[in-house]
Amino acid sequence: MPPLIYTLLGLLLLSYAAPRCSSAGDTLMAGQTLAAVGAGAGKLVSRNGKYALGFFQPATMIASTMSSSKSHHNTSSSSSWYFGIWFNKIPVFTTVWVANREEPIAHPNINSTQLRISSDGNLVIIVHHVGAGTESLVWSTHIVNRTQTTTTTTTLVLLNSGNLVLLPTNTSQEMPSWQSFDHPTDVVLPGVKLGWDKVTGLSNTIISKKSLINPGLGSYSVGLEGAMGMVLKRRNSPSVVYWQFVSSTTSTLVPIIRSLVDLDPRIKGLVNPTYVDNNREEYYMYTSPDESPPLFVSLDTSGQIKMMFWSQAKKTWETIGANPDGRCMTPATCGPFAVCNNNAHILSECMEGFSQKSPQDWEFNDRTGGCIRNTPLQYCGTSEKNMTSSKDMFRPIAQATLPYKPQLIALASTQTKCEEACLSSCSCTAYSFNNDKCSVWYGELLSVNMNDGIDFTAEDVLYIRLAAKDLSFRKNKRKPHVGVVTAGAIIGLGLLMLMVLLLIWMKKFKWCGFPLYGNQDNGGGIMAFRFTDLVRATKNFSEKLGGGGFGSVYKGVLNNSTSIAVKRLDGASQGEKQFRAEVSSVGLIQHINIVKLIGFCSQGDKRLLVYEHMSNGSLDGHLFKKSNANGDILNWNTRFQITLGIARGLSYLHQSCR
Repeated sequence: MPPLIYTLLGLLLLSYAAPRCSSAGDTLMAGQTLAAVGAGAGKLVSRNGKYALGFFQPATMIASTMSSSKSHHNTSSSSSWYFGIWFNKIPVFTTVWVANREEPIAHPNINSTQLRISSDGNLVIIVHHVGAGTESLVWSTHIVNRTQTTTTTTTLVLLNSGNLVLLPTNTSQEMPSWQSFDHPTDVVLPGVKLGWDKVTGLSNTIISKKSLINPGLGSYSVGLEGAMGMVLKRRNSPSVVYWQFVSSTTSTLVPIIRSLVDLDPRIKGLVNPTYVDNNREEYYMYTSPDESPPLFVSLDTSGQIKMMFWSQAKKTWETIGANPDGRCMTPATCGPFAVCNNNAHILSECMEGFSQKSPQDWEFNDRTGGCIRNTPLQYCGTSEKNMTSSKDMFRPIAQATLPYKPQLIALASTQTKCEEACLSSCSCTAYSFNNDKCSVWYGELLSVNMNDGIDFTAEDVLYIRLAAKDLSFRKNKRKPHVGVVTAGAIIGLGLLMLMVLLLIWMKKFKWCGFPLYGNQDNGGGIMAFRFTDLVRATKNFSEKLGGGGFGSVYKGVLNNSTSIAVKRLDGASQGEKQFRAEVSSVGLIQHINIVKLIGFCSQGDKRLLVYEHMSNGSLDGHLFKKSNANGDILNWNTRFQITLGIARGLSYLHQSCR
């Protein structure tokens, strides 16, 4: 019989030796196999249909649910296969657990890859090498200290909770011999314990993905670390702890989480956090009703812990909360030689003179590679004769946080000496001279964040070392003609003189804005204030009257001694014309029970409203005053009159206001 016949016969016998499991049930019995492709391809689906288990290719699955701008780019660069659990009914492919994060399956081997229960009761992923007649182990549950069983007593089940369990079927043991909830990856589902075993010392550490299409081990982790409590840290060098919460027997973290959850109507009543600390274990956990919409907690590729909620109406995942709340607050989130800006539409950008090391990785949220130089530094190794022409130069980045691990140069007492100290070392990449102190950096520059006025308020200047070629190219590219410079200077001088005269006139007449409509003198018009005028009127927003869901309110006084209440709108996204149109509509409202709008400010991205100041304070301060507070408690007749006034105001808004 020819050798080819033997080979075909062997493959035929192999196909009958292991029963396939290609149906969409929730159970895999001993002796059955689950394959990725071919006749035995299939998946397990939990009984409630919420979760699925099987082999998947992230690049293909993710790209199929992303925008067309990304789906046609670079998906072939990641052809590896993984085995895991994902949301079965969600149109956006979202994994919740991955088995072989560190051992992806190469595309050529996927045709001969199977999942099965081994003879010792472990769940294993095996690659068959048909030509050699051998097998190789890709991944295993590695159950230790278990009782002797055979494959006929172990069953794999995907539960409605998303927990994958190995259950002994012919014993009195009710607990699973292994479960995926004890080995979470980057997602914490309801029912998963995030903590550590005090007997074994083992902990459930959550590690972020590497990118959207690579579920491998990323740069950030979170977990309970004994006396240190809950710790968020960067795993890669340099390892940095950037958030920490020390636990106690009555953790204050749980009521904080519960109060935040109850404030959000989307998930109110759907999340119940708990904290347990006893002699055997310590952990945090949250539960959710079985019928609740899909939600989970994950450690994002950016290093933020996020609670995600599926919006069926919008067909997308919505972020309920994130910690840290600022994307730039996680260390090195943009990689080396990149600048992070919370306020910008694009979070990360390369420093001038640098380019993305891997645009494909950046496209799928993996910025660990950061940026690389466009031109190598020239100064090192240059002879004294050619030093002037090849000398490296520095480009300043103003109002930025300084990178990690600065080295102080005590002898550099001036900025010139500080710059020379950096140039004297081939590995020096930047310097900063602030408060008469010289700091230099060697190697990669990490965590350079722009001043956003919220999370970062740094005023330091960082000088980035660049090859002279990069700076000279920039200067030559923008070098204007002499005639253009002269004409521009004359025009600029004329405009400057005109502005000075205008400022003198405004100061003379105590001008503070211009009427949007109507007559400024009779009070019928709405004033358009400059931001600087409101800063001056409120003494730099020093006296806060209160706040609400749309911003804070501050007391101020205009030049004519009129008391005002200035409301700074947070997160206002209207355009200039839309904002002015809305202000015009509100300005038409004139009623004794409604606070009068005096003016507004729309300058850049700043949106402020100026109201008439109520000297008696906020209404709730009188209605809900405690008995021991200063002043009299309002009687019921007064409260009734207040209620009538509110009703009249609402009636005016709904029926009389046009």
